[in-house]
Amino acid sequence: MKDVMGLIYTGENDIHLGELTSQRAVAALPIAGRYRVIDFQLSSMVHTGIKNVGVITQKNYSSLMDHIGSGREWDLHGKQGLVMLPPFLTRENMGVYTGLLDALKSNANFLRLSSQEYIVLTNSHTVYNIDFTDALRDHVESGADLTILYTHGSKFTGTDSENGTYLSVSEDGTVTGMEIGSAVPTRECASLKIYITKRELLRQLVEQGAANGLHSFERDVLQRNINQGNLKVHGYEYKGLACQIDSIQSYFNFNMSLLNSDVRRQLFPADRPVYTKVRDDLPARYVEDSQCSGSLVANGCVIEGTVINSVLFRGVKIAKGAVVKNSIIMQDAQIQEGAEIDHCILDKQSVIRRNGRLIAPAAYPIVIAKNVVI
Repeated sequence: MKDVMGLIYTGENDIHLGELTSQRAVAALPIAGRYRVIDFQLSSMVHTGIKNVGVITQKNYSSLMDHIGSGREWDLHGKQGLVMLPPFLTRENMGVYTGLLDALKSNANFLRLSSQEYIVLTNSHTVYNIDFTDALRDHVESGADLTILYTHGSKFTGTDSENGTYLSVSEDGTVTGMEIGSAVPTRECASLKIYITKRELLRQLVEQGAANGLHSFERDVLQRNINQGNLKVHGYEYKGLACQIDSIQSYFNFNMSLLNSDVRRQLFPADRPVYTKVRDDLPARYVEDSQCSGSLVANGCVIEGTVINSVLFRGVKIAKGAVVKNSIIMQDAQIQEGAEIDHCILDKQSVIRRNGRLIAPAAYPIVIAKNVVI
C-alpha cells in the first residue's frame, strides 16, 4: 500500500441539501450521532493502509478544515499524510470548480509531486466503510486502465437518480456502458464514484481533458472513452452498505436507518472502526422520570424529557416535559420545557423555545438552520 495514494473531492453540487450545506461542505455534514461524512472516506483509506491523502475543497470549507485539523485522529499527521487542497485562485480560475476534472487540473501539482503509482479517487457525499485492498488487487489483476466501484442499485440507498451514475457491467467485469443523471435508469449497477487507476494515467486524462475544454470527469472523460472503446474500464462490485447523501430526504432516512442494529453493524464492523474528531464530554445523563427509547444518544447529552426514535448528537439538551420523536438533533441544540418536535432536523446550536411545536410528515422533514431560535 506504499504505492497507493488517496484523493477526496469535496466540491459536489449540494443544492438539494438546502440549509444543511449553506455554511458547510457535504463532507462536513454531521451524521450518525458523532461523525462527519468525510470520516468514512478517510477511515476507509486508513484501514487500507493509504498514508498519502489529499482533500480537494471548494466552497464552505472552514467547517471541514476545523474538523479534520492536522489529521491526527486518522493517524495522517506525518510527513506524507493528510494534505488539504483549498481552492486554487488565479486570474482565470476564481476557485469555483466546474467539476471534478477542473478540480484535478487545478491541483495537478499534487498529483505530479506524489510518488505513488496508484490512486484511489473518491467523492465525499457517499457513506461507506470499505477496505480497498481487494478492489486494488482486482484492478491490478484485471489489467484495466481504470476500475469503478459499484453496487447494485437496490443496495445503494438514498440515491437520487438525477444525481446517480449507472453502469452496464459484463460477466468478465468490463464496464460496457455508462448512464448519468437519468430519471429512469435502465442499468442496475450504481456507481459509487470511487475510481482506482494509475496516477500518471489520471494526470494524462486530466491534461487531455483540460486541453480540449472539458469539465466533467464522468461525462467528458469516462463516458466518452467507454463509448469509443479508448479506455479499458473494469467494474468491482462492493456488497456492503452504502448511501449517497444527495438530498434532505436521503440524509434523514439514512440517519433513521442507523437506529436498526443490523444496519449499524454493517456500517461499523469491529475490525474497521470509523475515526472522528475527539470531543471530551461526560457520558449522556438521563434525569429521573425521563424516557428514552429506540434512539442514538451521543455523549454530553442531558435528557430530562422524552426521546423516541431519534438521533441526538453531542451536547444536546432535552428539557423536562419536552418530547422529541423521529428527529435528528445536532450538536449543542436545545429543546426547552414543554416543546414538541416530530420529523425534524435541527442543526447545531439551534433552540426550540418552551411550548413550541414543530410536526412534519415523514416524507418532508422540517429543517432548522444553525443557530436559529424558534
